[in-house]
Amino acid sequence: MMNFLPLCKAIIQHQRMSKGGYGFGAKNNRKVDDMCYRKKCFRFLSVSALVFSLTLVGCSKDEILDQYNNVVQSAGNTALTSDFSLKGDRAYGDDCYTGTYTADYKDFSKTEYLFGGTSIERENGKDISVSCDLEITEGTAQVFWVSGSDDPMILLEATGSYSETITLPEGGNYIGVIGNNFTGHLEMNIE
Repeated sequence: MMNFLPLCKAIIQHQRMSKGGYGFGAKNNRKVDDMCYRKKCFRFLSVSALVFSLTLVGCSKDEILDQYNNVVQSAGNTALTSDFSLKGDRAYGDDCYTGTYTADYKDFSKTEYLFGGTSIERENGKDISVSCDLEITEGTAQVFWVSGSDDPMILLEATGSYSETITLPEGGNYIGVIGNNFTGHLEMNIE
């Protein structure tokens, strides 16, 4: 939690100095300083608490959780590789967890986070169907799924196809591709 006491002291000292008063070093006025300081801090903190509580007035528990979930989802979407930085073409489906992706790679040695996000309660349910085709002509590539702080699960790392329904746990879930001097082709469809 933020410590507002130094801010309160600075405000009080500024008010006193601007009115031709005294600074905090005066011995005779130390008790007065402390009382004034405490009163003003109490007022400041009371007003801050009142303003915060008024923002929640009229909101049900579900509305507050929905708003929190929206904030968490928005933050999670920033982890996805931007369309500008992708090697291929991505089209999202109903949300950032679903869609299609097609790419041709040449000497690719990076990681792309293609689909996913952070959600407490995904609107479209926890199950997604992932299917992809990977063709490796040079180097190595892995299609992966990472959930929370768990180690990534490799879905596909050789030329071939993958098709599975995944149940996403709450929190961060991302599907992507990592390459090491990878030249080849990737097609992905998530519903």
